[in-house]
Amino acid sequence: MANASGSRHVPKLRLQVTYGVMAALTILFIGRLISLQIIQGEYYRELADENRFTNVNLAAPRGVIYDRNDFQLVNNIPSYNVYITAAYLPDSEAEQELIFERISELTGVPIDQEGPPAAPCVPGRGIKQLVLEGRTNRPYDPWPIACDVDVTAARVLREWQVDMPGVSVEAVPVREYSTGELTASLIGYMVPIPATLKDYYEAQGFDASRDKVGYAGVEGMYQDVLAGSNGRKLVEVDVAGLQIREYGSVTQPVAGNNLRLTIDTRLQDVARAALDLRIDLINTYAGERRSPLGAVIAMNPQTGEILAMVSLPAYENNRFARFIPYDYYEQLITDTRGRPLVNHAISLEQPPGSTFKMVTALGILNEGVVTPTQEIFDPGQITISNAYYPNDPGQAKAFVCWKEEGHGNISYLDAIAESCNIYFYKVGGGYPGEVEVGLGIDRVGMYARALGYGAPLGIDLIGEESGLIPDPYWKRINLGESWSTGDTYNAVTGQGFVLATPLQVLTSISTIANGGRVMWPHVVSDILDGEGNVMQHIDPCMLWDISDGVITPLENIGANCPTLPQDLRQEIIESRETTPDMNIEPWVIELAQEGMLKVVTEGTAHGRADLENISSGGKTGTGEFCDEVAREQNLCRPGNWPTHSWYAAFAPFENPEIVVVAFVYNGGEGAVTAGPVVRQILEAYFELKAVDAVTQ
Repeated sequence: MANASGSRHVPKLRLQVTYGVMAALTILFIGRLISLQIIQGEYYRELADENRFTNVNLAAPRGVIYDRNDFQLVNNIPSYNVYITAAYLPDSEAEQELIFERISELTGVPIDQEGPPAAPCVPGRGIKQLVLEGRTNRPYDPWPIACDVDVTAARVLREWQVDMPGVSVEAVPVREYSTGELTASLIGYMVPIPATLKDYYEAQGFDASRDKVGYAGVEGMYQDVLAGSNGRKLVEVDVAGLQIREYGSVTQPVAGNNLRLTIDTRLQDVARAALDLRIDLINTYAGERRSPLGAVIAMNPQTGEILAMVSLPAYENNRFARFIPYDYYEQLITDTRGRPLVNHAISLEQPPGSTFKMVTALGILNEGVVTPTQEIFDPGQITISNAYYPNDPGQAKAFVCWKEEGHGNISYLDAIAESCNIYFYKVGGGYPGEVEVGLGIDRVGMYARALGYGAPLGIDLIGEESGLIPDPYWKRINLGESWSTGDTYNAVTGQGFVLATPLQVLTSISTIANGGRVMWPHVVSDILDGEGNVMQHIDPCMLWDISDGVITPLENIGANCPTLPQDLRQEIIESRETTPDMNIEPWVIELAQEGMLKVVTEGTAHGRADLENISSGGKTGTGEFCDEVAREQNLCRPGNWPTHSWYAAFAPFENPEIVVVAFVYNGGEGAVTAGPVVRQILEAYFELKAVDAVTQ
């Protein structure tokens, strides 16, 4: 409707509605502004800052590793990598092509080659494909094109950088293992952070796309000590990722600490050569790979310090320093007989054979089963009733001595010296008319655990296995059968179901040698700072004492060992159901030592493992076995099973300072194969000691 002057009249209601809508919109906008800038302001500010700022992770230098004589086993050396920052390349395709040709000529990386996606530095793709990958992901970040290039090529490329925009050469630290295969199973190696552990390590400040972590050996066990702490700096970036400026202070990286090991590299070299030669002789004589593996450990029985540790076959950990070559890794993992990546010294579980007789030898005297002078008759073969329950008449089962005609009447010391099977069968399992009640499987288990068998000893390395000390309950649960008399006869001589690692055999002999103290075996002596100052010395640690007259409760194992890592101590405790300690009379241990002296002077090791001018005690072992490998080769023939070779010895006899164990898979008689290996190591130890005394 128009008024007299011709203007239109707007209804009041319409104006009110319009004003109301405008007011509502104004209130809505104001409310939204309040929500965005005040209520949620901090949240959106953080989102904006996340797009605007980024944290740059600064790598920390990793600690290095020395042997006991400060010979450097592990070092960090520069490895030269070539990078291209895609955003800085020239616009001209011709210029780019020229740059790619220069890089390809010096590094060997093809210019154009399609390949499947892979981790950085893994061969298989061309420069063009790698540049496209970098341009797509982070155009302003250097993208790796060639890794571990020759130092000469790196220098040339650095000289050419002025004429090659976008190309850079950086030196990154990589591990160099100066002793390679010699110490690989002990030192271990490093790997990129696994995807399953990405969150765990990133929470500790690592960069999962760049950093590596220790995976095996000392590198893995002491990862936290060696790694140090990465640094950080905050930088502002634009939408394309180009860094504009730094903000705030920089958190500098903290270098990892260094380690000094208990290992003597010189003795390690001798041990490796002695074992390698013996295995090679076996395989050459057999005309096949009859013995695929072996292990040697040398330790100070007074301190538990590992002086040498060899596992064969070994691997070259330097080949893992830059990246893990697929073909080499496949070669290692497909060797199912030798298993090079396994440290056999602490992980291999095999029948210990007659070295285990020292367990029975301690038990029978301490429990009064026989006296030291009591004679037991060995006719060469006996037949027992193999009963499975108390009133079971059983079936006849023959047990033989290694000496077909037998040893005749034989007493304690000579039984140890001659490793008389029949003697130990009778005193261990009982024999009507001579030994009415033998030591028995339950008491065998008690004494075995007291000497370190049946559970981990907590060595500061990754991969230690438990071995096996069987009993009737174990057999019922795992095999669904009752325990038999024959099972006990087998167990008391280290056969049947009994399994042990070389480290456990070593510890049992060490405990007898030092008078009854089970020492914690360890490979690290000191934690050092960057200047070589000792930050922490790893003191010798006694886990328990089998001869002090005091039974150590389970929870008190290693209680007086401040330098024993708590996680390892807890592992030692949790792996045992009952206390492993025993109250063994000192005179019993002394007689066991005397028996081992006789092994060397006139027994099974005489002429093969005795030293010329130094007294020693030892125990040979020839462990029958029939594992999967032996079955595949049709070696498991009744009455003629293949045998592993063991020998363990300590010297000097009067005041032992070294104990050595050698194990050779399918090596035959212990004295013949393992004995000479141990002798060479003992001879080298005392020769090196004499040299050091003169040069110091």
